[in-house]
Amino acid sequence: MRRIRKFFSLLPVLAAIAFAMPAHADITTAAEHAIIMDGATGQVLWSKDADTATPPASMSKLMTLELLFRELKDGRLKLTDTLPVSETAWQTQGSKMFVSVGSRVPVEDLIRGIIITSGNDACIVIAEALGGTVDGFVAMMNKRAKELGLTQSHFVNPDGLPDPPGQLMSVHDLAKLARHLIYGYPQYYHYFSEQSFVWNNIKQQNRDSVIEKFPGTDGLKTGHTDAAGYGIVTSAQRGGQRLILVLNGLRYPQLDKMSPAAQDWHGVNLRGDEAARVMGLAFREFRSYQLLKAGDNVGSAAVWQGASDTVPVVVGAPLNVTMQVDSRAAMKVVLSYEGPVRAPITKGQQIGTLNVTAPDFPGVTVPVYAGESVSSAGFFDRIILGIGAMIEGHSAQK
Repeated sequence: MRRIRKFFSLLPVLAAIAFAMPAHADITTAAEHAIIMDGATGQVLWSKDADTATPPASMSKLMTLELLFRELKDGRLKLTDTLPVSETAWQTQGSKMFVSVGSRVPVEDLIRGIIITSGNDACIVIAEALGGTVDGFVAMMNKRAKELGLTQSHFVNPDGLPDPPGQLMSVHDLAKLARHLIYGYPQYYHYFSEQSFVWNNIKQQNRDSVIEKFPGTDGLKTGHTDAAGYGIVTSAQRGGQRLILVLNGLRYPQLDKMSPAAQDWHGVNLRGDEAARVMGLAFREFRSYQLLKAGDNVGSAAVWQGASDTVPVVVGAPLNVTMQVDSRAAMKVVLSYEGPVRAPITKGQQIGTLNVTAPDFPGVTVPVYAGESVSSAGFFDRIILGIGAMIEGHSAQK
């Protein structure tokens, strides 16, 4: 058995995908931490210190929403259910939905209160209802984060306020969480694109100004504290391609001498401008290419002691890659397997892997499978094959 690698061309496939080739431009941002992720695959396309855990501010409310959405999806809660407002929730400081102590608030309104108004009070209502206590809910958040593979996240509250200290998430984790919300709970994702909400006769605007600044944007969440700076988790879809962008640690010292209201207005717009600019670069620089459809043949593998000398090899799922436009021309696709493969072979049996590489591209490896079954050779055929192998080995020694 030896490792066999076969290069093959996907030029006929790529020839059907025509795009203009803009000049290459490096993506830069003033954000201290940033990431661009392909929505369909979760592939990281570009990053800047993306795995450092830092204060996420209100962006961590996405974890609170994940637990709430899971309860709804599982049927343990309904959107029309009402939850009680405690004095603790009512007294919570920072951005507020302005819930009234002693009242009961429908779950659907609490969702809007968290997403659109970034209501810390709404988060406490959810936490107490789902976890029994805020501490109980925080334990749920940390347990769920581990289940979702958020390795650089730690939660101490459901709202992202800086007190108590210790709330941390990397922008990579935030991107993974955003992708999970988009594809795991599509029935609730539309709330993220709503631009205003009225509660207790108070109308508040969504702080995600990218929804207006960059067409195709449909969520997700912003955040700001002195320690974290300005941050945003946002996603947009254009031409069937979805990208997820996270920025954190945007600093605007020129706002320090302004009133709190002016700081808020200018900060929201400056953050939105930067996110829209980077998102525009991302859609310009990166393209999604469909290389193969499920069941497409990618070559053949040599078979040992089989009724056939080869077996066709196919991919089990569609293969799509997202990469910089300039990287496409140098893309390589390699079929690798340990061969020859001993018969019998069952259709659908994994044979090896298909590896896609290109400059400035992290690479993709997917399993490939037998496209049909191959039975073992008969008794006399095996004798002939064995003699042939002995002759070949003897010849190789000369």
